[in-house]
Amino acid sequence: MALTLYHIAPSRSSIVRWMLEEIGEPYDLHVLSMGREENRAPAYLAVNPMGKVPALVHDGVVITEVAAICCYLADAFPQAGLGVPIGDPRRGPYLKWLFFSSGCIEPAVMDRAFPRAAAPPRGALGYGDFDTVMDVVAAAVTPGPYLLGDTFTAADIVVGAQLRWAMLFKLIPQRPEFLDYVGRLDARPALQRVTRMDHELGKGQAG
Repeated sequence: MALTLYHIAPSRSSIVRWMLEEIGEPYDLHVLSMGREENRAPAYLAVNPMGKVPALVHDGVVITEVAAICCYLADAFPQAGLGVPIGDPRRGPYLKWLFFSSGCIEPAVMDRAFPRAAAPPRGALGYGDFDTVMDVVAAAVTPGPYLLGDTFTAADIVVGAQLRWAMLFKLIPQRPEFLDYVGRLDARPALQRVTRMDHELGKGQAG
């Protein structure tokens, strides 16, 4: 099965690269330069009209959006054990956390990082408020070790990646629950490989 990831290092596509490394299937990497605006070039816009990464091509089918790609890969490669099958009662919580990352965590963090001149009413925001999001995530990763207890899934990849990034840039509090959870994720060999590979790749992508 042919897999190709359109990738900029570092970026959100690093999350999908982590997912691919956890799966263990061979994949091709199509590296784009943001500095040269290759993600806005016609050739890439034909793949993803949004002009953003990641985009994954699997046997000719294009999938975009981090959570959707990770969900797709978990279902396409069930032998990796990163998904929850239909019919399993854990499927609902698994899907909830997969999409909570982009639906609540990221917008809450970005609104905190780039505040509006006038704050919108809580009811107008899909995530409600920042503190509630942080409390809900902290409760979910306690006692752990993962969001679904002992089972590591694609949901941990998308949520964990958001927490790692946000703490790196001090956009969320360094809560003990987050530090413990991210520490467990940092110990995963697949994430360590991606971190090393993207560091080397990023050094050659400036400009």
